[in-house]
Amino acid sequence: MSAVEEPPERKLLEAARAGDARAIEELLARQQPRIFRFGLKMCGDPEDAGDVLQETLLAMAKNVRGFRGESSLATWMYTIARSFCIKKRRRRKGAPEAHEPLRGDEPDARRSPEQEAMRRQQVAALDRAVGALPPSYREVLLLRDVEGLSAPEVAKVLGIGVEAVKSRLHRARSAVREAVGSAAPPRGAECPDVLRLLSRKLEGDVTPEVCAEMEKHIASCPRCETLCSSLKATLSLCRNLPVPRVPAQVKRSLEATVRRLGSRVAARSAARP
Repeated sequence: MSAVEEPPERKLLEAARAGDARAIEELLARQQPRIFRFGLKMCGDPEDAGDVLQETLLAMAKNVRGFRGESSLATWMYTIARSFCIKKRRRRKGAPEAHEPLRGDEPDARRSPEQEAMRRQQVAALDRAVGALPPSYREVLLLRDVEGLSAPEVAKVLGIGVEAVKSRLHRARSAVREAVGSAAPPRGAECPDVLRLLSRKLEGDVTPEVCAEMEKHIASCPRCETLCSSLKATLSLCRNLPVPRVPAQVKRSLEATVRRLGSRVAARSAARP
């Protein structure tokens, strides 16, 4: 174990709620890249994403002492970020959406130049596919398959039912797979809807019996095996989307502002009996 170990997020959150200025700064610093990525993919514009990031972190800093942990930190954070994304989209209504590609990932020395080029092409194709989704599908896919929230957490962020989340999620996954993966032959008379079944399986909604039947069919059907492999590869790409670098000027401005807010929160906490 390292001699200098970063405190777990839960302990940081407890300290931040107690008014520890440094804990507030550290907690919010850890969230910056993820919020920026979400804002970038929902707004499609780096400047708007920077504004969403700043507004989200400031709202969290101001309200962290009132956060009671009734939901996860991620649920609270993305609920705030989404509200600012919606405001940005309303202000820009009528303007064309230009979805900025994600940047900031470093080349992996374990990959050959050809593999690295292929991976970057895949990420670019996924970016375009996600950007082409309607906002209601895009946010579900981003929250569930990119940011890793559970379906109930996504439902809480969006204020809809879990079944609605799963329905949108399946459609979003299918659309992105179709855009990123290769085209499949027409569905045969004996072929089940394997993409829907696989999507439901990932959410724990398929019984072991149905799962066994699906796997038996896939083992004997090249078309359905190709479809499932393609969806799995697409979702793996989603989970490993690069986390973009927050622009330096945005980071500097945020750090100074959060530091001031953290000091105020700490001063108020110290003044309380």
